[in-house]
Amino acid sequence: MTIHRFSFPTAIHFGAGARRQVADHLKAHGCRRPLIVTDRALAALPVLAEFRSHLVELDVGVFDGVAGNPTASQVMAGAAAFKAHGADSVIGFGGGAALDVAKVVGLMATHEGDVIEYAWDHPQVRPIEWPLPHFVALPTTAGTGSEVGRSSVVSENDTHVKRVVFSPKILAKAVFADPELTLALPPAVTAATGMDALTHNIESWLSPAYHPLCDGIALEGARIAARSLRTAVAEPSNLPARSDMLMASMMGAIAFQKDLGAVHSCAHALGAVSDLHHGLANALMIDTVLAWNREAVPAKFDELAHVCGVAGGGAAFMPWLVQLKHDIGITGGLAQRGVKEEQLPRLVELATADICHQTNPRPCTPADFERFFRAAM
Repeated sequence: MTIHRFSFPTAIHFGAGARRQVADHLKAHGCRRPLIVTDRALAALPVLAEFRSHLVELDVGVFDGVAGNPTASQVMAGAAAFKAHGADSVIGFGGGAALDVAKVVGLMATHEGDVIEYAWDHPQVRPIEWPLPHFVALPTTAGTGSEVGRSSVVSENDTHVKRVVFSPKILAKAVFADPELTLALPPAVTAATGMDALTHNIESWLSPAYHPLCDGIALEGARIAARSLRTAVAEPSNLPARSDMLMASMMGAIAFQKDLGAVHSCAHALGAVSDLHHGLANALMIDTVLAWNREAVPAKFDELAHVCGVAGGGAAFMPWLVQLKHDIGITGGLAQRGVKEEQLPRLVELATADICHQTNPRPCTPADFERFFRAAM
């Protein structure tokens, strides 16, 4: 495949084999001692060893302490590994969790305090005062789009509440989006991360905020995901489908500069309370919340149906979405994933406090959130 280059605003190297360009990029920027930040499961797989084989001219360290949803302690451990290696740069290699940690490892290696103190809503938020180490990102899943985002979502160690470090300064200097890195994803992970990408594009489009640039990206991202998600799950080695999902993932993350909606508020609460995979949480909540949203913006659902190839307009979009989830193996509800009735008050509390629903097409009350969670059980 041809390697295409464009910026939005990150420089993106997209195409099969893009990972082989990382070493030359780092050397061109004077970096010789990168630290790879990745997750424990990925570190044990051949895909990381294969990637490292393209970095033989560099002195590479590895921090593989990311597991589950990213936490502040993982970031601080990564910063300690950066210092111990004497690193001069960071390579984020993995899914959304690994990339979110990688974005702020360099921050905490060069700044004082705890990473939570840099969250935008901390009562005494610390500024990012000093230049950060060179950071490049290689996504190995197609869902969060974290590689092109200017935020890092990190959970507090004790409460598990998600906090967001938001700054253009933590953007990757370059993204190497290589669909070959996603070929080994199992179907269940492909499905969950793919639904995350689709949710990002859909919620960005539905947001009432004004951002026509993001609207166009969101609609095209939804179209690409809709045409290829089933194929990527059913045919894991289908490189065109994998490429489509990787692109749809990045487009969703670019589009949600416009903001998201109540589906994400629910998913963030589920991640904090039940440690549910973020993409799966979105998938389990999306049809319940969107069915309620459609009453407020029916014309936008007509447009969604059009770009996703759904005959019958907006009224047919929700049945199509439910069938899509079934086709990619996402069935059942929250109860089957271990969510308990007694957790509902905490879920409602966290979802209500989450900022994402402030740009939902319809205002949400605690009673609305309780209804969403109950319907999704």
